Amino acid sequence: MLIREAATDDWPAIWPFFHSIVAAGESFTYPTDLAEDQGRDWWLLPAPDRTVVAVDDSGAIVGTAKMNRNHLGNASHIASASYMVDPAHAGRGVGRALCEYTLEWARAAGYRAMQFNAVVETNVRAVKLYRALGFEVLGTLPEGFRHPTKGYVGLHIMHRAI
Repeated sequence: MLIREAATDDWPAIWPFFHSIVAAGESFTYPTDLAEDQGRDWWLLPAPDRTVVAVDDSGAIVGTAKMNRNHLGNASHIASASYMVDPAHAGRGVGRALCEYTLEWARAAGYRAMQFNAVVETNVRAVKLYRALGFEVLGTLPEGFRHPTKGYVGLHIMHRAI
């Protein structure tokens, strides 16, 4: 698997799985009816932030990540990232590779930590992966997320020093 900088031309390959993940309403705090143009603008970040894609041996985009500063000003030394893996390629290490990539990016860019502001507690695969990569749950916002089938569930704030 190759992880490379995302280009605007990659959006048509990202959008179908991005849209299905967002529309499902189970793991992102985005509006479930997010329009394609707005989704593209929110996901494909300009420098100094970064968006990448994971590409398999056939050249298909199987996942994507965006990396950015989490805060501004005197807290701008904290990074954040978000990940989407095409559900057809789940369980194959794509999410782990993207997360490891973003941690390396943050380290190289001089960030001191990475923080995720809103990890849905029922997204157990993501929580397990982040914990395996050294993230800790700093706290949970009770009932901070309205899951479409599980009702109100918590949102974890997760952190890892770099």
